[in-house]
Amino acid sequence: MEQNHSTGGVANLRKATLYNNYFRREMWTGEHLQITVMAIPVGGEVGKEIHTELDQLLVVEQGSASVFMGKQEEEELPFVGEATEGSGILVPAGTYHNVVNDGRIPLKMFSVYAPPKHPVGTLQKTKADADREEIS
Repeated sequence: MEQNHSTGGVANLRKATLYNNYFRREMWTGEHLQITVMAIPVGGEVGKEIHTELDQLLVVEQGSASVFMGKQEEEELPFVGEATEGSGILVPAGTYHNVVNDGRIPLKMFSVYAPPKHPVGTLQKTKADADREEIS
């Protein structure tokens, strides 16, 4: 799908996700939602985070992950379940969450944020890049 954010279209989300090798890349942003694709290396993680004003859906296209969620900002989030290819991880606004790649291959997923979270054109090659952008 072209990066024309003013119109809709058709996108092969699976293909875009599987071909992505960056930690996070913004794929499309509309007025009320956004799609990013993500690649988490073996042993890597999204990192504990919370979105107070938006709901999020993460869809696993490759690999497996342990999912942790909770309402408290405690050190350890409770284990919620294992996500594998085809799984959807549903994250309501105001929920702390983390996704950890516990498989043997890169974890590839796409994320839907409603409303949008990241600036149009976001490209974070690594988690360290993403962490630096969150701080600034």
